[in-house]
Amino acid sequence: MQFPVHALAHRPLTVGAVAELVDLPAASHVSDDFDAVDAEVQRRGWCWEDSLVCESFRTADQHVLCSEGASPFGDPDARTFLVFGELYPVDPHDERLANESWLYGLMDRWQEQPGWSGHRPCTGQDCEAVLTQAAQAVTEHLGALPERTFLSSATVMTGPELTHRIWRTPTHALILGPTADNGPYGYLTHLQLSCTPLDCGPDLPSADDEDGLVDWINAHIDW
Repeated sequence: MQFPVHALAHRPLTVGAVAELVDLPAASHVSDDFDAVDAEVQRRGWCWEDSLVCESFRTADQHVLCSEGASPFGDPDARTFLVFGELYPVDPHDERLANESWLYGLMDRWQEQPGWSGHRPCTGQDCEAVLTQAAQAVTEHLGALPERTFLSSATVMTGPELTHRIWRTPTHALILGPTADNGPYGYLTHLQLSCTPLDCGPDLPSADDEDGLVDWINAHIDW
């Protein structure tokens, strides 16, 4: 867990934030019409967000929420994720360990959000502490420990090995852990909680099947 990290920004995940994400698929349906979505965004105290993750929302808890559909409200088939942390990992293959130093500017934007804080430099252990706190919030809301817990591999994201945790409701998978930032920058990594339909992939692999678990996660969170 001592893998070096250039920068970490995060906003603690709360039980209320977990509940809101988990409840989105069963919420009152809001069509993809912009005015209808905007009205629901304002009603919830959210706002539109495009500078951190393209075509996303900033929730009232100041986390970043992204959905594969234009409306995340009342769509049980949508894959949705909530970002509560962002890290800029060190590339150990870069001899100068400088990597893309301009990315500090983007990390500044994350850290400057209300309620967010940051660490520069830090280690994978610091990132793991953020995930552990988030896992406690998910466990408290669901009343259950995760069904699977394992260290993620580089096939899931860039950076240090960090813990992935998986819960299931009767209809959805909740996946907590690091995930590649698939935006135009590519190199950064989200710390996020995903809520995705269980039927995005086959049945959950066994705990000792890491390759199967990685494939299962990617099938649920990638679109």
